[in-house]
Amino acid sequence: MNKEPKTLQEAIVYFSSRDNCRDYLIARRWPNGVVCPTCGGASVTAQPKYNRWQCASHHERRQFTLKTGTIFEDSPIGLDKWLAVMWLVVNCKNGISSYEISRAVGVTQKSGWFMSHRVRLALGMESSEKLSGHVEADETYIGGKARNMHRTKLAKRVAEFATPRTGRNQNIGKVAVMGLLERHGQIRTMIVPDTKRRSLQGGVTKHVEAGATVYTDALRSYNDLDREYIHKVINHAEKYVDGQIHTNGVENFWSLLKRTLGGTYVSVEPFHLFRYLDEQSYRFNNRTLTDGQRFDIASRAIVGKRLTFAQVTGKAESQPG
Repeated sequence: MNKEPKTLQEAIVYFSSRDNCRDYLIARRWPNGVVCPTCGGASVTAQPKYNRWQCASHHERRQFTLKTGTIFEDSPIGLDKWLAVMWLVVNCKNGISSYEISRAVGVTQKSGWFMSHRVRLALGMESSEKLSGHVEADETYIGGKARNMHRTKLAKRVAEFATPRTGRNQNIGKVAVMGLLERHGQIRTMIVPDTKRRSLQGGVTKHVEAGATVYTDALRSYNDLDREYIHKVINHAEKYVDGQIHTNGVENFWSLLKRTLGGTYVSVEPFHLFRYLDEQSYRFNNRTLTDGQRFDIASRAIVGKRLTFAQVTGKAESQPG
C-alpha cells in the first residue's frame, strides 16, 4: 500500500487510484480478513472480475461488495469521489456546501447534498460514557431572525409556534439546542423541545456523571442542579468570567456552529439540524488530531449505517441521529 494521505493534496492524488481506495477501506473495515456482512462468515471467495466477494454459506445476499452495509451502499458514484467528499466534510472547519462539493468533484448539487448527509450519518457517534470533572452547560436557539423573514412566512411561523403564554417573541420558529462541554475534552449536543427545567436538567443528568462540577449561566431552568452536582453559576448581567466560573468554552462552540450554519450552509431545515450538529461536534471533539487522523476515524464508522434518499427527504423513517 502506498503512503497514506495526511493532507488534502495527498488525499486527492492517493484516492484517485481505485486500488488505493479499496485497500484503504478494506484495511479498516476488515482488518482481520474479509467477512460476509450478512452472516459474518470468513469463508468468502473473491470475484475480482465483478469487484465483489461471494460467501460460501447459502443465504440471501451471498454476494457483496466493499460498499455493502455502509453509507456508500447502492451508490453508483465511485469511491474516489466518495472519499474526497468525506475528506472535505470531515476536515473543513466551517463545513462545505453541496454546491461546492458539486463543483469540486464533478457531481450534481443534489448528489453532493445527499452524499454530505450520508457522511454526516457516519460522524454521529453515540457514547455511553458520561462527561465528568468540570462541565459547562448552555443552550442556544438556531434559526432565522424574525425581522429578516417575509411577512407571510413570519405570520406562518407565528401561527405554528406562538402560544397564549409565549406570544410573539424573538425565538418564534427557532430550534432549541443544548450543549455540554467537558473542559479540555468533548462536547455533547442535543436538540431539546424547549429550555424549561425538565428538558435542560434531563440533558445534564443523561450525559454528566453525578458529582461533577457543572457551570451554567443564571437561567432559572438550571436551579436545583446542586442536588446531584457541584453547581457554579455565572450571571452574565454582571460579568462573563469569575475565576474558573464561566461558560466561554461551550459558547465558543456555538460561535463555530453558527458560523458554519450561517456562512456555509445558509439555510438549514429543523428536520436536518441534528446531522449538522453531529458534523460540527465531530470536528470539535477531534480538534487536536491531524486531518489524516480525523479521516481515519470517520472511515472506520461507515459500516452499519444506511441512509436512503427517501429517509433524508422525510418520505421514510430515518435512523436516529
